[in-house]
Amino acid sequence: VICVYSCIFLMLINFFMILKHLRIDRISEVIFSAICGIVTADFSSGIVHWAGDSWGSVELPFIGKNFIRPFREHHIDATSITRHDWIQTNGGNFMIGIPILLKLTFIFYNSSSTEIQAEYPFCAYLFLCSIFVAITNQIHKWSHTYFGLPVWVQILQNYHIILPRKHH
Repeated sequence: VICVYSCIFLMLINFFMILKHLRIDRISEVIFSAICGIVTADFSSGIVHWAGDSWGSVELPFIGKNFIRPFREHHIDATSITRHDWIQTNGGNFMIGIPILLKLTFIFYNSSSTEIQAEYPFCAYLFLCSIFVAITNQIHKWSHTYFGLPVWVQILQNYHIILPRKHH
C-alpha cells in the first residue's frame, strides 16, 4: 500500500513537472522518447516474466516466495491473478518505479531550466517507462479477465495496444 501511494504521488509530481517543462518545438522528441519508454517497459516485463518462469526455485528464501512463486502460480491457475485485489496485483511493480521517479523528481527540483531541457527527452522516457512498468501486472490481469472489463480496456486489447486475451 505504501509503495502504491508513494509511486502515485511521485507520478503526479513528475507529470506536472513534465508538463511544466514541455516545449512544443520538441514534441517529436518527447513522443519518440515516450514510445521508447513504453516499448522498454513491455520488453523488460517479458524478460522478467520469462526469468521468473525459468530460473530459481520457489524454495529460495525471500525471492522464491515473493517473486518466483507468483510467476509460476499463474501457469497452474491462469485466472488466479483475477482474484487478486488492486494492491496485491500492482504493489510490487509500483515499488520498482519509486527509485526512478525519485531520481526524476530530484532532477526537476535541483537542475536549471537549461539542464532540464538537455535531459528532457530522457526524463520523458524514464517517466513513461516507470508508469508502464507499474501497470504491467494490471494489463496482464486484464488479459486473463473474461467478463466485466471496461469497454476502453477491450478497445485497447482489440487494437493490441495492451495485451489482448486471445494473444496471451
